[in-house]
Amino acid sequence: MPDFRPVLNLRLKLWRAAVLLSMGILVGGLYFFQVVHADTYIRLASNNRLRLIRFPPVRGEIYDRNGALLAVNVTTFDIMGYPMDIEKNDMPERLAELLSAHGIPYTAEDLSRSIKRQSWAPYRVVRLVGNITLAQMADLVADPEFPRELFPLPVWRRTYPAGSLASNITGYVGEISENELRQFSEGNYAAGDQIGKNGIERQYEDVLRGTPGEESVEVDARGRKIRTIDTRPAGRGEDLHLTLDLGAQRLAADLMKGYRGAIVVMDAHTGEVLVLYSSPSYDNNPLAWGVSLREWNALVNDPEKPMLDRSISGQYPPASTFKALMGLAALEEKETTTALTAHCSGAFTVGNRTFRCWKRSGHGTVNLLRALQESCDVYFYQVGLKLGISRILKWCSLFGLGSPTGIDLPGESAGVTAGPDWKRARFKESWYQGDTVNYSIGQGFLLTTPLQIARLYAVIANGGKLVRPHLSSTAGVVARNLSLEKKNLDVIRKGLDYVVRRGTGRQAGSFGITVAGKTGTAQNAHGDDHALFAGYAPMDNPKYVAVALIEAGLHGSSVASPMVGEILSYLLVPEARGKAQ
Repeated sequence: MPDFRPVLNLRLKLWRAAVLLSMGILVGGLYFFQVVHADTYIRLASNNRLRLIRFPPVRGEIYDRNGALLAVNVTTFDIMGYPMDIEKNDMPERLAELLSAHGIPYTAEDLSRSIKRQSWAPYRVVRLVGNITLAQMADLVADPEFPRELFPLPVWRRTYPAGSLASNITGYVGEISENELRQFSEGNYAAGDQIGKNGIERQYEDVLRGTPGEESVEVDARGRKIRTIDTRPAGRGEDLHLTLDLGAQRLAADLMKGYRGAIVVMDAHTGEVLVLYSSPSYDNNPLAWGVSLREWNALVNDPEKPMLDRSISGQYPPASTFKALMGLAALEEKETTTALTAHCSGAFTVGNRTFRCWKRSGHGTVNLLRALQESCDVYFYQVGLKLGISRILKWCSLFGLGSPTGIDLPGESAGVTAGPDWKRARFKESWYQGDTVNYSIGQGFLLTTPLQIARLYAVIANGGKLVRPHLSSTAGVVARNLSLEKKNLDVIRKGLDYVVRRGTGRQAGSFGITVAGKTGTAQNAHGDDHALFAGYAPMDNPKYVAVALIEAGLHGSSVASPMVGEILSYLLVPEARGKAQ
């Protein structure tokens, strides 16, 4: 009989080895998963039951100098969900159908794009739909088809009570873009956050924004909340008080109805800006809540350019308002006195070119005071040639022309103070005396913003200090003493007084206050001449300086000067303020 014990023993040994190997693999696997990678799997398990809800920061509000609200927060609702839940059961399609049934136009593609842009962790909440009103949210939640995996989250949205009155100043907020997310990667921003896009909202983003909050919640296997683990409430940003006077801004808007241009009013001593109106304007409320691409393109391509802030970004020839600086420069450089006269026959010849005075019959013999009073071009042609372009450019630079004023708003233009080097580089031409003659009356290769003109006249009004304009009440006064001789400033101020009392700016003085200033009519290659008036009041003890610029307004004397007189009267005479309101 054969002996099977060796075979059986071998099989038993192999079986034991297989069992031991299996146990070794099992123990090794347990060790690998439970010891070596324990933290990883604990974290994954925690993620499956942990949900993080991010609360957007509460933005600070914006007020004018009298406490009137310019930017305020209102409560709306966002529909939120978790990526791991949203990916199930065709959620975007179902939600899009539900929203459409309730009159809220969203497509599944819109929702999918929004989810994809925000998703970077499956347990972090994302926003599917924003700007839902309380009534809409109640209607949606009451619908049996509303997905139970989603939930409403109350959030703050920005609204601007003044609307188009101050949109060029406040600007607006909007959802942060991908480029902005990269740009502000260190700023604790997330997709869906609101960020200042323009104006004060952008300039003071760090002050107004606040800090985001977060809530950690534990959920069960079906995603239902079990308990709150931790909560950090959203922090409110700082409120911002501006130097703007909304009442005066409203008057500026009324005065500018039907015109394109700008009105600026500034405290001559501190640089506080009380009025900064640009016409036409735009309503910033739709932009803060979201507009379609078609609506956005219609706004930015509007031929009237409502989004151009003409007060700080529009560049125009200063025209005869520049003559005050020319006269002061000539006095300081000892190229003229009040005793020196020039004869105006109505024309002035330089080489083979003849330059006309606005008064074709001429002004006769005039000194500096009468030249300012009557805005005699021929007198200033001669002053300009005496000074020469180099000294004219020096005085432009001293008064801040050709450089931004430094106002606390984005998008300010520097203006243009072009000289011989610029002309040679741009046109490959030499500088001629005729170019200097044009410069002398604020024409030619010279462009300024209305705010720059106001700053220039503030120097004359305050006794020789170049102030930096500002809108924030906390900005503080920044001024540089230009070391001008008082007697020379007094001469220019006397001449500007004559302009209103006896000359081309009489209408500015018809509102119960004493105004000094200068009219201007700027040549416009694209149509009728622009109208300007720059002045200050009260004449003997100036407080405010104001500039009105009307595109294609034809005459500063009849159109711009009464606007300046009326708005200065509003600010200085309580009775006038009452009537205007």
